[in-house]
Amino acid sequence: MTTDRPITFESRDMREVVGFSMAQEAAQKVYDAAGVGPQDIDVVELHDCFAHNELISYEALGLCPVGGAEKFVVDGDNTYGGKVVTNPSGGLLSKGHPLGATGLAQCTELVQQLRGTADKRQVEGARLALQHNLGLGGACVVTLYERV
Repeated sequence: MTTDRPITFESRDMREVVGFSMAQEAAQKVYDAAGVGPQDIDVVELHDCFAHNELISYEALGLCPVGGAEKFVVDGDNTYGGKVVTNPSGGLLSKGHPLGATGLAQCTELVQQLRGTADKRQVEGARLALQHNLGLGGACVVTLYERV
């Protein structure tokens, strides 16, 4: 878990206002603690409260280089058959962005993925799953799940 730093308010960069550095820092802590990298992740549920947040989060989580989100999507690297399946649940917007229940819904999806019980949404062979949740004006939580 991370929180806002002075850069959020001093940088004059809209990406910072919507949590770029918080997400980047939280993800790096998770990768370092687990001894994995973004290239090892099979499925991600990320906080796509707005369409642009999904793109910003791809970069912050290290799923693509900074500035590479458009190419990541155009190349299909964010979906089935690509590098990492993102939001197989449909994401927050498909659920009406249920405030307070967002994290639980993401957790449920990722556990189903790792158990192999996600039906038509199943990411074949999913072993590592990453959850990204954020509350603007305060906190970002990134959690890694592993099938054992």
